[in-house]
Amino acid sequence: MENRAQWGTRAGFILAAVGSAIGLGNIWRFPAVAYDNGGGAFFIPYLFALLTAGIPILILEFTIGHKFRGSAPLSFFRMNKKMEWLGWWGVIVAFVISTYYAVIIAWAISYSYFAFNQSWGSDTEAFLFNDYLKLTVDPGQTGSIVPGVFLPLIAVWIITLGVLLAGVKKGIERANKIFIPTLVVLFLIIVIRAVTLPGAAEGLNAFFTPNFDSITSGSVWVAAYGQIFFSLSIAFAIMITYSSYLPKKSDITNNAFITGFGNSAFELLAGIGVFSALGFMAQQQGLTVGEVVSGGVGLAFVVFPQIINEFPALNGLFGFLFFASLVLAGLSSLISISETYVAGVSEKFGISRTKAVLIGGGVSSIISILFATQGGLFFLDAADYFINQFGIAFVGLVEVVVVAWVLRELNTLESHANGISDISLKYWWKACLGVITPLVLGYMMFDLFKTNLLRQFDTPTGNYEGYSNGFILYSGWAVAGFAILVGILFSLKKWDSKVEQQKYKEVS
Repeated sequence: MENRAQWGTRAGFILAAVGSAIGLGNIWRFPAVAYDNGGGAFFIPYLFALLTAGIPILILEFTIGHKFRGSAPLSFFRMNKKMEWLGWWGVIVAFVISTYYAVIIAWAISYSYFAFNQSWGSDTEAFLFNDYLKLTVDPGQTGSIVPGVFLPLIAVWIITLGVLLAGVKKGIERANKIFIPTLVVLFLIIVIRAVTLPGAAEGLNAFFTPNFDSITSGSVWVAAYGQIFFSLSIAFAIMITYSSYLPKKSDITNNAFITGFGNSAFELLAGIGVFSALGFMAQQQGLTVGEVVSGGVGLAFVVFPQIINEFPALNGLFGFLFFASLVLAGLSSLISISETYVAGVSEKFGISRTKAVLIGGGVSSIISILFATQGGLFFLDAADYFINQFGIAFVGLVEVVVVAWVLRELNTLESHANGISDISLKYWWKACLGVITPLVLGYMMFDLFKTNLLRQFDTPTGNYEGYSNGFILYSGWAVAGFAILVGILFSLKKWDSKVEQQKYKEVS
């Protein structure tokens, strides 16, 4: 077997996998999605989605990486030489995400500093868009580089590439052993403080009160599957790459359950903290909780600074802790995202890890400067929407269909996982991957394509967020299409002779 890097401990792998899954979306996406889709009742479809899609796909990708001992492109190549493109597709999606994800972490670094004296002032929305991002250009225009974003962006890439250069065991594993426990401790402090604030009970009541009528709606179930899918780092090469570094004796199934439930536990913790704070804010402003609920960038960089302004004491400390949590969650995810193309490029072109980090990370960091310009937010918004909706979800659908129905590899992969795991896979796993997941993802993709194509032909500004057809074409659709095209082109190149001649030995 080839001399492949390995995790030092099982805990190191689990922390890295959980660190990849726990990202910015856990904090700013899940609470709002749960609230908008039935509150406490949302946990029923959410748990069902976790058990029928999230964990089954985690097991699938852990098994593929562990069995075929390679990055996503190499693993799919070893599974079937005609399917290498699928691995590259996921890698390129990860590459695109890394270019703008780093910029959001840079924002969080800046806001960690702003928090000490609440530099954002009372009008936090105007501060974000006008004073910090200097958003004074139209969509499609770049304007000049914004120093307040560019400088922390440099720090983000120095940390990320430094960790990757150190390797799997000494870099990624060691970093996650620091980042993830620290993140959990910081966020626990935030949550404990948040639940003791006046109005916190009203916020938690709004979050947990179930609306059972909602779970009869198909859109709620689609939202549950979407949340699970987008929060677990599945279908864009990460988990295949990480599991390829596992040693021979690795409990695949248990690792998947721990990772899946660990991610969901943090999402629940985030929901408690966020809605406690929103309840406090609502009471301070004499509003209902529903009137202050927000998600995404608005929640993190507009609403939370408002909440921190209202804190009765230690505003600076708790503001710093919140944004430091975002930084840690973001870095652990960015490291995992970047590792996919570092491993893929290194293996495909037969170059050292150092060169792959410098080339792959260097190109990604240069492209990320686009999102640090005055018009960067518009490019980021469009790219994120289209690469997430038409990149990750579509890759996941194709991956499951190819493995389950085209290659018919589920029996072989089940045998491999069962041979090294305490929990044996039964018919539920193959039923989920062969029937439930393809149907749900297929419906999601059909609905997304229909909605966005209708927008495209509706009016010149009928697109996502009202952007013009031209802007959406080259910053949205073209970005998603780029991932597919580059994946196909990379797969056309023959493997380096050393890799081609190198025999791998299944670890089971």
